[in-house]
Amino acid sequence: MPTPNPAALAFLLARRSRPAKTLGLPVPERAELIPILTAAARSPDHGKLEPWRFVVLSKPALNRLAALAETRATELGLDADRAAKGISQFAQSNLAIAVIASPVISDKVPPIEQTLSTGAVCLALTNAAEAAGWGANWLTGWPAHDRGFVEPGLSLAPHEFVAGFIHLGSETSAPPERPRPDLGRITTWANE
Repeated sequence: MPTPNPAALAFLLARRSRPAKTLGLPVPERAELIPILTAAARSPDHGKLEPWRFVVLSKPALNRLAALAETRATELGLDADRAAKGISQFAQSNLAIAVIASPVISDKVPPIEQTLSTGAVCLALTNAAEAAGWGANWLTGWPAHDRGFVEPGLSLAPHEFVAGFIHLGSETSAPPERPRPDLGRITTWANE
């Protein structure tokens, strides 16, 4: 018979992301980030390849990335709203962790499994931060997909990509509960 962990299940059933723009100071310090990053790194990883890595972005790094996003938005000719959204993600944040997908050549583990593992790391990082009492939000946005942004801004190798920017901080306001998926619509019970 399994041993349930009601507190963990209750946390998962109630968890919700906090909008990044509502996350303020203080933010976790390095010592507080270590257990959060350690929990995220315990994500499923077929083949023990560790096809991901973290880049912890403090306020000075986020300001640098906001300036780079502004430059790239101009170079790409983005409309004002789209440009502002990409810039503000960094300009308004006080701490973020870029989760970098760094696929490994493997005969046994296909690239899609490594990508899914990286996504699991993003969710585990978000959940671990929230379990530690911080607000967290997983974002991407156009800068995450722009090679002219990620390569110089985050020192990504050509085979790497940003799976997410996990913004962390103190909650300044809680968002209203949102509708959740209808399990009856998305679940099939295969009994034969």
